[in-house]
Amino acid sequence: MQHKTNKEHIKKSLIFESAVLLGLIISILISSTASFQKKCGEVRQSVLRLHVIANSDSQEDQELKLKVRDAVLETGSSLFSGSADARNAEEKAIGETEKLEEAAIRTLRENGCGDDVKIEVGQSWFPTRTYGDVTLPAGKYEAVRVIIGSGKGHNWWCVMFPPMCLPAAEEKKELDDVLSKDAAELVRSDPKFEIRFKIVEWYEWAKEKLSSRSA
Repeated sequence: MQHKTNKEHIKKSLIFESAVLLGLIISILISSTASFQKKCGEVRQSVLRLHVIANSDSQEDQELKLKVRDAVLETGSSLFSGSADARNAEEKAIGETEKLEEAAIRTLRENGCGDDVKIEVGQSWFPTRTYGDVTLPAGKYEAVRVIIGSGKGHNWWCVMFPPMCLPAAEEKKELDDVLSKDAAELVRSDPKFEIRFKIVEWYEWAKEKLSSRSA
């Protein structure tokens, strides 16, 4: 009977110790992710994204999407040159949507397409995305959305400010110029070895879904 009591005591002790260890690990992970999420928030506030959505997934529409992208980037190169920050670039984009639309529509017409183009500037949700050696965390970003036709096709993402995908400009700002040292280190992290990118993406995805359902 004593032997059985000792085994039960040891089992309960192991369960308790495991629970304490698990709680400690979860606390550390939450604390670490909270700090990581704060840095992610800085990244989201410091860039202006570009989101080009094709009319459909047909080969022709996908090729037109890339031509429209190039036209918008070329026009944006002169519009956003010298922008002080993402907010300044966003204000310029809002004021110049007509010019961007004209460039996009002209490109479609030159390629024999009669689709309309709608350009919106506002918040859009993006998954975690890697551009070269830079990874931008998932979440809502201010973005220039270029919607071609019905906007049912695969889309294309990049960053308009800082001009990571714009043609070279005289007063070009780099991503490191608009981020703190900690946030700059974050975007240089390798997502294959940084599990917190995935944790943040799950959290932001769930938050976006709940927000959509509430709306």
